[in-house]
Amino acid sequence: MQPPAHTSKDFDAELQRIRAMVGEMGNMAGEQIRFAMDALQQGDAGLVDRVLEGEVKINRFERQIDEACTNVIARRAPAAGDLRFLITIYKTITDLERVGDEAKKIALAAHGLRFHDGIGPDLPEIKLISTVVIDMLRRALDALARVEAQEVPDVVRQDEEVDDYFRAVLRQLLTYMIEDPRTISTALDLIVAAKALERIGDHAKNISEYVVYMVKGKDVRHVSIEEIEAAAKE
Repeated sequence: MQPPAHTSKDFDAELQRIRAMVGEMGNMAGEQIRFAMDALQQGDAGLVDRVLEGEVKINRFERQIDEACTNVIARRAPAAGDLRFLITIYKTITDLERVGDEAKKIALAAHGLRFHDGIGPDLPEIKLISTVVIDMLRRALDALARVEAQEVPDVVRQDEEVDDYFRAVLRQLLTYMIEDPRTISTALDLIVAAKALERIGDHAKNISEYVVYMVKGKDVRHVSIEEIEAAAKE
């Protein structure tokens, strides 16, 4: 992420440090999703533990970045673009921390799947959701890093796609439970995992919308896709 240049080299260094920390936190959040999905597919207890350990690190990142932003605001009194940059960072790290929480839910669902029989994990559709949300998160963080809003409407459309996939998975798993009660425990764990992925998509969409605010100075939360497109193109 390239915040505006300043005459103060120390100020620039502080902003660049924050930028680097957010990049690391974002990379870790993406890894958490991948590890959690691998745990779901493989039933690997080691991967579950890795996700739980990673969640602690993501929480630590949130606290460190929050403190760094607060210190900059207190000492530098930033205005205009600098202030929007820092506000965007505050909001972004909150969503990244929640991505970590959702990855933990997937890992715990994977842990549950190891201890009961029933239907085999119906992973193709859930894997598809994970592929889309990982791409959404990557694109949102790339937009943040490049300080560009052009791809934001595409990320928002992907979120609508994820919602459709989730509803399809939910209908399928509910059908399994109705037709064969023995599948209930397994299906419930899979629903938890699918819902967690759907929420990760929401957080990635949020981050992309913050980019529009940072770059264009416009709040595009809770507006139509057409309004987001218009704001991103201005």
